[in-house]
Amino acid sequence: MLGADAIVKCLEEEGVTTVFGYPGVAICPFYNSILESDIRTILIRTEQNAAHAASGVSRITGRPGVCAVTSGPGATNVITGIATAFADSIPLICITGQVNSELLGSDVFQEADITGAVESFVKYSYLVKNVNDIPRVFKEAFHIANTGRRGPVLIDVPIDIQNAPITKFKYPESVSLRTYKPTVKGNAVQIKKVVRELEKAKRPLICAGGGVLLSEAEGELRRFAEAHNIPVVSTMMGIGAMPTDHPLYFRMVGNNGKAYANRAMNESDLLIMVGARVADRAVNQPDMITRNKVLVHIDVDPAEIGKNAGPTIPLVGDAKHIFEDLEKEEFTCSCQEWLDTLRGYRKAMASKRKPDPAYVDPAKFIMRLTERMQEDAIYVADVGQNQIWSCGYVKVRKGKFFTSGGMGTMGYSIPAAMGAKVAAPERQVVAVCGDGSFQMSMMELATMCQHHIPVKIVVLKNNYLGMVRQYQHFTYQDQYSVVDLSGSPDLEKLSAAYGIPFLRLENMEKCDETIEAFLEKDESMLLECVIDPMDLV
Repeated sequence: MLGADAIVKCLEEEGVTTVFGYPGVAICPFYNSILESDIRTILIRTEQNAAHAASGVSRITGRPGVCAVTSGPGATNVITGIATAFADSIPLICITGQVNSELLGSDVFQEADITGAVESFVKYSYLVKNVNDIPRVFKEAFHIANTGRRGPVLIDVPIDIQNAPITKFKYPESVSLRTYKPTVKGNAVQIKKVVRELEKAKRPLICAGGGVLLSEAEGELRRFAEAHNIPVVSTMMGIGAMPTDHPLYFRMVGNNGKAYANRAMNESDLLIMVGARVADRAVNQPDMITRNKVLVHIDVDPAEIGKNAGPTIPLVGDAKHIFEDLEKEEFTCSCQEWLDTLRGYRKAMASKRKPDPAYVDPAKFIMRLTERMQEDAIYVADVGQNQIWSCGYVKVRKGKFFTSGGMGTMGYSIPAAMGAKVAAPERQVVAVCGDGSFQMSMMELATMCQHHIPVKIVVLKNNYLGMVRQYQHFTYQDQYSVVDLSGSPDLEKLSAAYGIPFLRLENMEKCDETIEAFLEKDESMLLECVIDPMDLV
């Protein structure tokens, strides 16, 4: 057995079924060995998207997605995908080929110090120097990626190590890392403190972040909120933790959130932040969430607690375990008057749009689209105005909402949607992007066709980099710079070139019937929605 065979065997031991990647000489031994495996390989069209696709797998399965690329430019291209996963705590295993061990540091062809380059974007990285270390390294990598605060781990394997014989392959049954012992169970004393504050609170509020979804604690959160009638808001990454139409859910907070959600945050007397970083997009004035209130911050990563706002009660642990412990506590929380107040805010502060009827109204379109999508469908939003409209008007029931939150990476939606569809082929998957973000990953239409991955794509077309244009509209009084997308392809002809069915919606007159046609069959389809170039989120 060679080192490359051992890598494949490790992936099989971890239950990996798909690897996204792009081969090159330095990773060829691995791709040769994987031919003897049942693991599916998918040729992505650019390496960054291999990490995004693996992220889509991870967010469906709850296990690390895997990508494998070659050395040098292949490895450096994947960095943006790794950074995107790291920012949103998505577990990945990224395998990179490397030049011969004895040539490391010689600046030979396609050599790049990838472990050094990704240092700030990974939980950990390995440079394999001994072929017999491969089983241990992979076991540790999967453990590190998918425990504690999840995230990407990179494994760099020189080509001579891949081609070296391994004397004895034995995959470890367990992992014991002396310096890595993440806390999962919440401290019982701190949990009791939270309960005492809940009993006193008149205006309690839970703010759910992406950590709730990562720990698969949606059910526990909902049961806890319902049992005690506590209202819930979410960060962008927490969308889907509560069904959108749930009577206790008051939508997304932050710069681009709902005004009534932000008001609820400000006026609460007990705020429970769970699985959220308290970052600037969700809370641009951290002192506001500590003023005149008790702040409980629950996070599996102790480094996040107190980083941006000092909590009254810090509570380290996994959200699922903590809600399970809270469910066992008996207490009374009375806040009906507070709920009535919030419902009044929601009614009075609802956004009032006046769209141009000559175009598609993206807000109404997204509402109607998601109302007609299957109950457990997966909606993947890109970055830009399309993302903010999606966050504000998407309807999530039993499905999932994915986007790039922490890094805000344009081009994320199509490859991530492909990964999600590969992981859950029976579920409906729709990617929604702008015409700018679409052109960052439109080459993956070829991947969809080659590997028969039926993802549906919506392009909200306004011929601008809309979010930047909007910023320039307000900041520079309509002095636009480098945001005009003139020269973009004809999407109907582009779809035809790939053999993908195409639809165009120019206004709202035929919205419902177009959506029905778009969603009718489980096949790839591209829907272009022409929106007002001057529309604002």
